Amino acid sequence: MSIRVRLTLWYGTALAIILVIFAGIIYFVMAQALHDRVDAALQDAAQVAIRSLEDRFGPFLIFEDLSRDFPELALVDKFFQIFGPTGQVTIQSANIKSREIPLSQTAFQAALKGQATFESIRLRESIPFRLLSVPIRYRGRLVNILRVGTSLQPIEDTLHRLLLTLVIASPIAVIVSLLGGWFLAGRALCPVDAITLAAQRIATGDLTQRITAPTSSDEIGRLASTFNDMIARLETLFRQIRQFSADASHELRTPLTITKGETELALRRPRQVEDYRSVLESNLEEIDRMSRIVDELLFLSRADLGEIKLHWGPVQLDEVLAHIQQQVTVLGQDRGIQATLTDVTPTTVYGDELRLRELLLNLVDNAVKYSHPGDTIELSLNHMGAYARLQVIDHGIGIAPEEQPRIFDRFYRADAARAHANKGTGLGLAICKWIVEAHRGAIHVHSTLNAGSCFTVLLPLSSPS
Repeated sequence: MSIRVRLTLWYGTALAIILVIFAGIIYFVMAQALHDRVDAALQDAAQVAIRSLEDRFGPFLIFEDLSRDFPELALVDKFFQIFGPTGQVTIQSANIKSREIPLSQTAFQAALKGQATFESIRLRESIPFRLLSVPIRYRGRLVNILRVGTSLQPIEDTLHRLLLTLVIASPIAVIVSLLGGWFLAGRALCPVDAITLAAQRIATGDLTQRITAPTSSDEIGRLASTFNDMIARLETLFRQIRQFSADASHELRTPLTITKGETELALRRPRQVEDYRSVLESNLEEIDRMSRIVDELLFLSRADLGEIKLHWGPVQLDEVLAHIQQQVTVLGQDRGIQATLTDVTPTTVYGDELRLRELLLNLVDNAVKYSHPGDTIELSLNHMGAYARLQVIDHGIGIAPEEQPRIFDRFYRADAARAHANKGTGLGLAICKWIVEAHRGAIHVHSTLNAGSCFTVLLPLSSPS
């Protein structure tokens, strides 16, 4: 059963229950109001009759004389009866002479006690009546019992018409409401249908699909907006995965191709031992490169899964930087590249010392690879508000502005870097970014093509929560 059908049925059921309760309340209130009005009218008529009987007590009262003096007693919709103290009819109005309505034992006993009594009776003709019996006492004794009555047939007819109206109108209202609910549910669920169709198209591989989100900020609008955001992230993720797969294949295929080509060339004809040694050394170098790629891929994969545990503790960052500066001498000795410390402030951060050393080593190794022979790399460390700011500055080939936003992507290398002869894996800066973000910090690059690059790392001085 569809959501639209369920919503319509729930709405119709709830409305039907409400209408039944509401109709019952209306019927009960109307019936009570009409009966109260009849009782009040009977009491008023009884008061008129009692005033007309003052000084006229006795068994020989004539109704015609009373009605002539008090025309209120001749009302068409009411009748009067006067009983003697024994309960026998003395006189009664002309509009009831054809009917016999004796005094009930309940009303007689109540009259003896001086109490008025309301009664509802139904004669043999099934005509309902409402009766009010009032005792008339003179000098402490019961002399007459006055009864005022009226037919309840008009009230029953009115209530019957009201009931018929409610019985007919309620189902019609429910049917109209069901149709309206069906229409409104369809309108409300149109965006959901659009989401379903878009999801079906996306399932076939079309991640460019988007939903036209409503301009309103209701639940459906937020759902459509959230769905579009999710698909946009998925599209970006799949694009990165495709790029990652292509780059990984390329990075691994290159050393394999080199290794295979050199080995095949060496086997084409007998060679000197030194030639074989050179081929084996080259193959070992390419194997080392593939091993680094695999190790770094494994590290990033475990990092994505949250399996890399950091060993937190205070780290004297200026001492780590001084040690890295000494390693630059080893990394750049073949090309005469050195490193200098400028503006170094003693700084302690809270983090994993081994990972922070790896971060700095990757940054300076990257700077050495893309610097010109004889260049000097500048290392600085100072405070910027609540952060420690570490900068690695080189004067090498630089990075084009359009390539800087992607420089921290996995396997991404700028065109100038690809053209530059180096043995990098394309994963070092991605690892740097993960280490910095794991320490609740930030990393960014400012670079000018053919002028150099400045990598800036911000690490919080206080303990991360």
